[in-house]
Amino acid sequence: MSNVPLTAPGTRGAPRDVGHLGDFSASPRILLIALLAIPVGALAALVSWLLLKLIGLITNAVFHQRWDTALVAPGGGDHPWWLLLCAPVAGGLVIGLMARFGSEKIRGHGMPEAIEAILLGGSKVQPRVAVLKPVSAAVSIGSGGPFGAEGPIIMTGGAVGSLLAQLLKLTADERKTLLVAGAAGGMAATFNSPLAAIVLAVELLLFEWRPRSFIPVATSVAVATLVRHPILGEGPLFPVTSHFEVSTLAATLCVVSGVVSGLLAVIATWLVYAAEDGFHKLPIHWMWWPAIGGLVIGIGGLIEPRALGVGYDVIAAELQGTIGLDLVIGILVVKTLIWSLSLGSGTSGGVLAPIFMIGGALGALEAQVFPDVGPGFWALVALAGVIGGVMRSPLTGVVFAIELTGRFDVVLPLLIGASAAFAVSVLLLRRSVLTEKIARRGYHLSREYDVDPLEILFVSEVMSDDVVTFEDDLPARDALAAITGVDPSHVAARRQLLYPVVGADEYLLGVVTRTSLETAEHDGLGHLTVSDLKNSSPVVTHPDETLRVIATQMAAADVDRMPVVAREDETRLVGMVSLTQLLAGRLRDLQEAREAQRVLRLRVIRPQWRGRGSTWGSRD
Repeated sequence: MSNVPLTAPGTRGAPRDVGHLGDFSASPRILLIALLAIPVGALAALVSWLLLKLIGLITNAVFHQRWDTALVAPGGGDHPWWLLLCAPVAGGLVIGLMARFGSEKIRGHGMPEAIEAILLGGSKVQPRVAVLKPVSAAVSIGSGGPFGAEGPIIMTGGAVGSLLAQLLKLTADERKTLLVAGAAGGMAATFNSPLAAIVLAVELLLFEWRPRSFIPVATSVAVATLVRHPILGEGPLFPVTSHFEVSTLAATLCVVSGVVSGLLAVIATWLVYAAEDGFHKLPIHWMWWPAIGGLVIGIGGLIEPRALGVGYDVIAAELQGTIGLDLVIGILVVKTLIWSLSLGSGTSGGVLAPIFMIGGALGALEAQVFPDVGPGFWALVALAGVIGGVMRSPLTGVVFAIELTGRFDVVLPLLIGASAAFAVSVLLLRRSVLTEKIARRGYHLSREYDVDPLEILFVSEVMSDDVVTFEDDLPARDALAAITGVDPSHVAARRQLLYPVVGADEYLLGVVTRTSLETAEHDGLGHLTVSDLKNSSPVVTHPDETLRVIATQMAAADVDRMPVVAREDETRLVGMVSLTQLLAGRLRDLQEAREAQRVLRLRVIRPQWRGRGSTWGSRD
């Protein structure tokens, strides 16, 4: 046995060669997945168009008894009371039957289901979900449901990408990319909001920021938007042409608007899941819950008919500043209640359009007391704030508000309002309306993104260079005796457990474990040399590798210790690294988060008067 002090030239206290490392990891398969994303984006746009037409067809058939596919407001005409009350109930019954005998995956607003498919289902979506989800959403919205089409489109567009991926031999990560590409493409086509769709994908669906996913998703979104233009139009969905004069006072009041938006988001989220808890206590099968939710919608429709349906006309009036105060209050109260309570029943429908309407109504109410900046300004700020609070996606809220209205000149007020709402929401609620359902199924989802501390530390910074090694001709019995008799103060040697085997020239020949030595002695084979017991092809690493790479290698090889060898000569041993040492990166991250220290001290120099003259003194 030899105890060799090992040092790696250029690994400690000297600049290291990091030429093999890059900002991003990428492979040519990005181009393949991007090519596959082209038809996914086109199909997602067509699915979006078909769903909007189907919603229009059902709405016209139910409320106007005519064959037409144009989007109309369910409560916009003079309808008999029984129709407003019974149509949502009938729609709920149909959805309950579709969920019971078709697929339970169609229940809900689509985003949690998409997230669950990505995180837990290997990004696999059943083909029948791709058909039943948009149909159920069209029935729900067309019969008066106060929902949006975007959630179902996200699920359906995602299903298009997932189904294509399932037909091909792709990895789970590549399936995820195509699923999100379809979901984002459908979102972009629905609202003509390509940038917001990409931001939403990053903030909520991808759970990563990497070229392998961003490039295909951006490709799909671009194609979906181009396909959308000839069939649904090119301009913003809710164009706002008012002139805004944003003073310092108005910008400051955006904080107040954001806080109120965040509180409204918290209340709405709490109502959704309070309603879901209430439905779970009912002594009837969940198949009947959407019908009960439909009854809630019908009652709300009797109070304020224009709270029914997608409500694009109401959103446009809010953002243009032409909505009346009575309707504002009706939307703010009735829409919030019927959307929250009916969504808790497990019916099918999206959350974005209702959030737009509720946020716009809140802003229109604020406009009654806040300074006049221009028609629709406060509605726009509150809309972005409620998105930031309900979805916990402030950047999505800002970009959505900009692309929906075409107002790129109000970025700062929107950013202030959405950020304030986001702060209120994350401080008062553990989870959002999008992730609470996943948590209730026993799974945890973190939406925080930061640089992995293992990515910025190198092996050379944590490895041991005081390593116990064995010469290849040493008998196993002697090797075992040597390591069991190590001085207790030599902690590193006692914990080593994996021992490099070196030749006469001290070049690395392999590794042997303490277990293999003990087994050989137990089986009466202690006379064998460590060379006979060694692994001649151990997994090795280099001192200039990052700890993240090492963690991946250890997981792939199912080992918790590795020899460290020089990159230029892999027979030259320079140290050992263990799983325990990888935790050094996490420890540094923990220290930076928890340990507060005063880095700078001010040195104040004051005059000190002594008699007729004066001198200068100092005090820390």
